[in-house]
Amino acid sequence: MGEETRGLANGEAPPISQPFPAWARDVNECEEFFKVSAIKGLDRDEVLERRKIYGSNELEKHSGPSIWALVLDQFNDTLVRILLVAAVVSFILAWYDGEEKGDKGITAFVEPLVIFLILIVNAIVGVWQESNAEKALEALKEIQSDQATVRRNGELIANLPAKELVPGDIVELRAGDKVPADMRVLRLVSSTVRVEQGSLTGESDAINKTHHKIELDDVEIQGKECMVFAGTTVVNGSCLCMVTSTGMNTEIGKVHSQIHEASLSDDDTPLKKKLNEFGEVLTAIIGVICALVWVINVKYFLTWDYVEGWPRNFKFSFEKCTYYFEIAVALAVAAIPEGLPAVITTCLALGTRKMAQKNALIRKLPSVETLGCTTVICSDKTGTLTTNQMSVASLVAIGRWADVARRFRVDGTTYDPQDGCIHDWPLGDMDANLRMIAKIASICNDASVTQSGHQFIASGMSTEAALKVLVAKMGLPAGIYVPHVQPNEVLSCCQYWSSVDHRVATLEFDRTRKSMGVIVKPKSGRNLLLVKGAVESLLERSTHIQLLDGSVVMLDETSRKLILDELLDMTSNALRCLGFAYKTDLSEFADYDGEFHPAHKLLLDPSNYASIESNLIFAGLAGLRDPPREGVDKAIEDCRAAGIRIMVITGDNKDTAEAICREIGVFEPNEDIKSKSLTGKEFMSLPNKKEYLNQRGGLLFSRAEPKHKQEIVRLLKEDGEIVAMTGDGVNDAPALRLADIGVAMGIAGTEVAKEASDMVLADDNFSTIVSAVAEGRSIYNNMKAFIRYMISSNIGEVVSIFLTAAMGIPEGLIPVQLLWVNLVTDGPPATALGFNPPDRDVMKKPPRRSDDSLISPWILFRYLVVGLYVGAATVGIFVIWYTQESFLGINLTQDGHTLVTYSQLSDWARCPSWTDFRPTNFTAGPNKVFSFESDPCEYFKSGKIKATTLSLSVLVAIEMFNSLNALSEDSSLLVTPPWVNPWLLLAMSVSFSLHALILYVPFLASIFSVVPLSLNECLLVLVIAAPVLLLDELLKLFARLATAGSSRSRPKQD
Repeated sequence: MGEETRGLANGEAPPISQPFPAWARDVNECEEFFKVSAIKGLDRDEVLERRKIYGSNELEKHSGPSIWALVLDQFNDTLVRILLVAAVVSFILAWYDGEEKGDKGITAFVEPLVIFLILIVNAIVGVWQESNAEKALEALKEIQSDQATVRRNGELIANLPAKELVPGDIVELRAGDKVPADMRVLRLVSSTVRVEQGSLTGESDAINKTHHKIELDDVEIQGKECMVFAGTTVVNGSCLCMVTSTGMNTEIGKVHSQIHEASLSDDDTPLKKKLNEFGEVLTAIIGVICALVWVINVKYFLTWDYVEGWPRNFKFSFEKCTYYFEIAVALAVAAIPEGLPAVITTCLALGTRKMAQKNALIRKLPSVETLGCTTVICSDKTGTLTTNQMSVASLVAIGRWADVARRFRVDGTTYDPQDGCIHDWPLGDMDANLRMIAKIASICNDASVTQSGHQFIASGMSTEAALKVLVAKMGLPAGIYVPHVQPNEVLSCCQYWSSVDHRVATLEFDRTRKSMGVIVKPKSGRNLLLVKGAVESLLERSTHIQLLDGSVVMLDETSRKLILDELLDMTSNALRCLGFAYKTDLSEFADYDGEFHPAHKLLLDPSNYASIESNLIFAGLAGLRDPPREGVDKAIEDCRAAGIRIMVITGDNKDTAEAICREIGVFEPNEDIKSKSLTGKEFMSLPNKKEYLNQRGGLLFSRAEPKHKQEIVRLLKEDGEIVAMTGDGVNDAPALRLADIGVAMGIAGTEVAKEASDMVLADDNFSTIVSAVAEGRSIYNNMKAFIRYMISSNIGEVVSIFLTAAMGIPEGLIPVQLLWVNLVTDGPPATALGFNPPDRDVMKKPPRRSDDSLISPWILFRYLVVGLYVGAATVGIFVIWYTQESFLGINLTQDGHTLVTYSQLSDWARCPSWTDFRPTNFTAGPNKVFSFESDPCEYFKSGKIKATTLSLSVLVAIEMFNSLNALSEDSSLLVTPPWVNPWLLLAMSVSFSLHALILYVPFLASIFSVVPLSLNECLLVLVIAAPVLLLDELLKLFARLATAGSSRSRPKQD
């Protein structure tokens, strides 16, 4: 604002490089600098010249990334790239096999199509989330003014499009207008002008504007009292202004730029970083295993003879090479947990539902997980830690004598008159002094409070609304009844006082006398003047004081000191104080009844107000505050126990913010906070900001501007902190966008803040954030459980395929079967693990470090052991079916298949050279007979279907039992039994049912190359799968013993 240049010499507008502090220059200097007269305004040629230099008064339209760029960005992920390569290779192999065998049915392409489908869904979700990134900028444009009333060439132009404004334009503002640009106030047309600029500055009340300059060039936005800013609203009065900045040079334009910059620096969530790291490790492992498989089996597709000690006569079998290449692809499919993205998305979506029930509305799914590792919460004060509803906390009235004061503590934190009461309130009738205070607070007041549902909504100044609620709590004098009260009228007491004394004139508030007065006409008797305002200002103009019984005595030094002591006591507790006074001898206004009265002309000149409000009778004073929300102190205590630091960043003044922080527990009551409470400007001047931010305990930053908030968030993130930032105003949007978790207010928040955020609080309550953090931690723990479960399952699949290749036996599991297991069979149990009950001490532990390993070395070792068993079991049952007549007393030859020796099975590739191999036909299922008369070697190809089905069934059964192992990382199933999570038992039933579906539905069985199993065979599957429970129980026992041992050996802390 006011940064457009050096001076406008010779009709030329200067470059926008030299700042001009219009707020620190008087009106004449501003007119001279911009070469304009407030009376005439700019002429047409000057407007055109300046528009060429400054452009239109509009916010820039940043072109976001194209849809294609967003789509391509979704493939910038290691796991996704591996899947993509696997899908392409799988598609080529399916095509090649189809050409060779003359079969290009859809079943051949199931595997690549399923993988492509996964990738497409993943890309759609990612693009949808990222396309919302620029909505905050669009919402920012919505708060701009569309039109302005401008004076040009001596004429007033109404409804000029605001985008046509240029620096130097003269603009008229009236109550209700939205400010179209940053402007310097030249003249107040009314006695006062108030502007609601809280969304830009964080101030809780409308601000009085003046045309007088500020003495400092370098001052925060809140201190620029002679400036009005684009996007704010005039709530009272009218004034004449000069445009000093337009478009992107306005304060709102700077916020626009900061939001855009913040959107360019989006970081991956902690979980995504860990999954990317895991993907890179997985890539290396897959590469090594695939190479190893080829080295082991190179003898099957590449042979040679030695001639004179040198290899000669090389023979290469493309068919066998392709076969082992397919095994490599199967390895890739087995190693990648394809179902992981879907399960993570499902778990996060379920998490959003849980959080919505606690009034935390999640806008971006990954935020659910990020919440769980939050280390710092940077919170706004007004409306988040406090209610943003001013309330009277203390009332001081005069006693029976002038040197005695009566103090009343007032409860309540909202505009609901039934919320709280007044302590030590006199029984019976209200005395004359309290009646006068109630009358002044009620009538000398322009606010109102209405009820909408369960909400009590104030309109007008929040301090005045609080006074009306106080009057309602004070009640009516004895024997008074107010008839004809509207059902939604919550201020019947105020209605009574207004009916007794009719308001006939208003002496508007101004900054000089710091008070507001009203002349009232009683039903009988002479007029009264009722005044409220700054206590010191009223005392200076008071000559008398009213006592308890209504009598009036001189205001001497003793009673003056009494009132000032009460004022000091209130202000030391950060209460905003207002005094009440009145006047009975109004001389020429004694019978004033409207604008036709002879004395009315005196009211047209605000300079007369101070003399009219002289010789006052002082009645009492009230202390107001924006009270802390209920439960905030407990939430901050929970954060401290959870190792989360609280930093309060507010645009409010320092004393008020410090008092609130002490009350809610950010600081201890008697803590020395000189080094922990700074203004935004003081913080920016520190030589080592990071060192300051790293100190333990809470911190407070008051009078903070948007750039200060951004800098704090940026420095914390650079230091490895996971930052949650709360805010409700336009000024908060850049920091919300930059933070790991941006939290906007749902009730008081602007649309700009909501669109820039990751989470919206439906109740605007800080305690809700803490509940969301606890839920996020629980969700992360559950996600770790199912990620470990899925990865351990994949390790088993890799071991199975590797053992198959290493032993030289026929391929036991084909890629489409592995896909079915990873996507469908494993999916329900993995999702159900997301419903594990939260740990009782989830908010007693410190936040996990951002570099905390997803899979520790011990966990990896555990799942390698489990994986070895899975691989051995799946390959073992394949071998058992081919080589054994029975196993553990279970007969396996009822289907009539031929038994072979292990050496024959491992050397099956040489089957064509066997002369006496004649396998018999066998039956699979009710009617299907497999015959090998034309080609006996088909016994190891199409004939392996029963053995493959057994391997697949063992794999599924083991993974179901393994999901029970994942209920707890270290606790035994005897301590954490399966029924603690009934959803897991249901999910296991679903997975077993799905597996049965592909076994016993012929169409599905043909797609997945499986056949039905007999009862004996099903029993064998369970017998081989069940030991995985015992194996992991032994590993957990070892882990518990090791932990207990290290705890005993650790030296005790003093």
